[in-house]
Amino acid sequence: MNIHEYQGKEILRSYGVAVPNGKVAFTVEEAVEAAKSLESDVTVVKAQIHAGGRGKAGGVKLAKSLDDVQAYAEELIGKTLVTHQTGAEGQEIKRLLIEEGCDIQKEFYVGVVIDRATSQVVLMGSEEGGTEIEEVAEKTPEKIFKEYVDPTVGLQGFQARRMAFNINIPAAQLSKAVAFMMGLYKAFVEKDCSIAEINPLIVTGDGEIMALDAKLNFDSNALYRQKDLLEYRDLSEEDPKEIEASKYDLSYISLDGNIGCMVNGAGLAMATMDIIKHYHGDPANFLDVGGGATAEKVTEAFKIILSDKNVEGILVNIFGGIMRCDIIAEGVIEATKQVGLTLPLVVRLEGTNVELGKELLKKSGLNITAADSMSDAAQKIVSLVQQ
Repeated sequence: MNIHEYQGKEILRSYGVAVPNGKVAFTVEEAVEAAKSLESDVTVVKAQIHAGGRGKAGGVKLAKSLDDVQAYAEELIGKTLVTHQTGAEGQEIKRLLIEEGCDIQKEFYVGVVIDRATSQVVLMGSEEGGTEIEEVAEKTPEKIFKEYVDPTVGLQGFQARRMAFNINIPAAQLSKAVAFMMGLYKAFVEKDCSIAEINPLIVTGDGEIMALDAKLNFDSNALYRQKDLLEYRDLSEEDPKEIEASKYDLSYISLDGNIGCMVNGAGLAMATMDIIKHYHGDPANFLDVGGGATAEKVTEAFKIILSDKNVEGILVNIFGGIMRCDIIAEGVIEATKQVGLTLPLVVRLEGTNVELGKELLKKSGLNITAADSMSDAAQKIVSLVQQ
């Protein structure tokens, strides 16, 4: 789950991580009032969307007067901001962070992430703050330092000090930088983050260490024990189809193609998309109904796939282990009847009760094309949508 910058800063502040003073604004009037209350010579007006690259795209403005704040708020609220992370369609700006200006002396990067290769949490840092870490990794990888964290003892003070030394934090700010990193790590662990990224971390003119920007993402599988985080969820930033899918415990991700995919299991989903591409087709989505899908789930999955106007055909590829093929077949039949499906539909079933499932599909009298293998299914659906 993603949250906005101002929400991430609220969380970090509760862990003793220093952040600039700021307020969220949903209207131009609220933006001006927020700027008044901050009483800062320079005010920063920051677009709040779930995407990076806002500054480069014109979503961060420096205001030197209340008139500037009003003008920038009028410009940004309701604007569609296009960054390298939003894609060409962009994201509408519905809220702003109005923040006090800071006397920036030096910028750094600090992040806490999960290293999948080692199955460990790792503290990363670089003195190339303000630059995207991917760009630093590509051009100057020697400027990125890592401290791997032993999960039994957590991040140690000596590791934070070593990181501070490596990224050339000024000596006078070393203790503050260590406290900052320890607080960031604690927030990462206790809030079940998947990433906690500060870019840039700054040293101010009066010697403070502060998070000028903050990106916190959370493991959706841990939200059952992080009920307070659900209050931060902004549904307007998410794909409506993905929101609907989550209601039925379905994993759904929109793609750019025209062939809807319904599978059970992430690995099978990836293989299905790959084989569709192999036969020169384009998947329209990743939809995993899971291992315990019911006929109701399958019906809802069909409805979600069909809500994408780009879909011109559907491939159902199910391996029945825990999942019974006859249950899937019943769901496919019910869904086809409910939605009045007219698009090409190819179904490949394998596993538990597969013959019963195939028999149910055959006797349904519906326009369903059966397939005997993944290769056969992919070729058939690609051929049908290209007719």
